[in-house]
Amino acid sequence: MTRFTRALVRRPCRNLVHGLSSALPALPPDWGKALEQHAAYVEALRGCGLEVTALDADEEFPDSVFIEDTAVLCGGTAVLCRLGAASRQGEEKQVALALSPLFPRLEAILAPGTLEGGDVMLAGGRFYVGLSSRTNREGARQLGEILGRLGREAVPVPLSAVLHLKTGVSCLGEGLLLASGEFLQHGVFDRFTLVAVPAGEEYAANSLRVNDRVLVPAGFPKTRRAIEKAGLETLAVDVSEFRKLDGGLSCLSLRF
Repeated sequence: MTRFTRALVRRPCRNLVHGLSSALPALPPDWGKALEQHAAYVEALRGCGLEVTALDADEEFPDSVFIEDTAVLCGGTAVLCRLGAASRQGEEKQVALALSPLFPRLEAILAPGTLEGGDVMLAGGRFYVGLSSRTNREGARQLGEILGRLGREAVPVPLSAVLHLKTGVSCLGEGLLLASGEFLQHGVFDRFTLVAVPAGEEYAANSLRVNDRVLVPAGFPKTRRAIEKAGLETLAVDVSEFRKLDGGLSCLSLRF
């Protein structure tokens, strides 16, 4: 399992209340509470041994707190994404400025390709790329080409029910995946041992392994116990305000 030393985050903007949401009717997040939760999330990352750099809030992009979607990182290469939601295209520009001193090589996904980092999971030495409403086949193909030049393999994973790949499956390391819904039966993950997310706690499938701990969204005790039963230490982190915008723990940072 990759050991992380740094993370990049972006503070929530006031316009977070206008972010994209699949909830009908939409339940807007509380910006003040989101700030508190984001600060606690940053402290959790620091508690896992990471140096965290926080970018300023960007009022132009309500969803910009979900920084994971803007880039895919591999070794010394940062691949800048072309986000699938039109209202989010452009978020990657400020992220590129922050990444450029840290990564010797910058690549980019180009139109008509779309790719969001929430659809990309590194597990067992391979990159799995969800084909979703936000990541199209051309975006996945371009990422596969870039990763191929780096000696890495990209495996496309068609999705049927979730927003992003990591909405429903997360890598816990040591050949373990935390999985829910369609991913419990998905043949592409047959090489892994699956830790099943209990029914009713599907949101917790987006838990986040950071070095020696697994961050789990607060309020999902059955999932937390299942991860601990697999031999991993957990830490509950409240991200309820970000859940209102379909965001989870992994969405809130770029780890490297």
